[in-house]
Amino acid sequence: MLQSLASNSCVRLIQNHKSTWYFVSLILGYLLYLIFGAVVFSSVELPYEDQLRQELRTVKKQFLIENECLSEERLERFLKKALDASNYGVSILNNASANWNWDFTSSLFFASTVLSTTGYGHTAPLSDGGKAFCIIYSMIGIPFTLLFLTAVVQRIMVFSTRRPITYIHTHWGLSKQLVAIVHATLLGMLAISCFFLIPAAIFSALEENWNFLESFYFCFISLSTIGLGDYVPGEAANQKFRELYKVGITESSPGQPSEWLLLQT
Repeated sequence: MLQSLASNSCVRLIQNHKSTWYFVSLILGYLLYLIFGAVVFSSVELPYEDQLRQELRTVKKQFLIENECLSEERLERFLKKALDASNYGVSILNNASANWNWDFTSSLFFASTVLSTTGYGHTAPLSDGGKAFCIIYSMIGIPFTLLFLTAVVQRIMVFSTRRPITYIHTHWGLSKQLVAIVHATLLGMLAISCFFLIPAAIFSALEENWNFLESFYFCFISLSTIGLGDYVPGEAANQKFRELYKVGITESSPGQPSEWLLLQT
């Protein structure tokens, strides 16, 4: 008797606080997913980091042996200065001196990454005025970009989704639900091809040091607005038609039409 009363009270307690239990489960699930990601990334990437550290120490030690007149402290100061400049996209390498980060085409590319919230991080404003303008520009530009993308996607949806589905359902007599499923599948395959597979093939052909996986990785990181900045197109030394290349990338970078289109369907 007491057991049944206790079980009934527990059931009522769970039912009365169903939303709370759902929220707690959601938090626990998210934390577990974060921990899972951290474990996988650590186990996969840590050996490569350790190997790179050892190689750098070996190269540094050998360099100091070959240049006895140079102290380790002076080398450390020089390397720190070079790394600080590299964090702002400025390289001291001779083969990279011809590439400017703030010419018009590079600035246009940077503006597109700001408005699309991709933010590769390979270039950042150096001056206080540039940082202040970036804040104001983003505050106005990001909502404007979202409004622009919404208007574009709504217009595209009329011609690419609603009208074809209605036409096939009306004239062919097929189930509207079936037509919608087939249409969404085809649209998804088309979006993956146009925004991932084909661009990845083009980037792997244009970028000498990128294979197809690295190009596909760049497309995904860019279109998902993660923007890690480890791969940035058009930054290789002596890049052919760099200005035209940057403008072409800029035209395709602001916004994520494939994701918007799939979400709307």
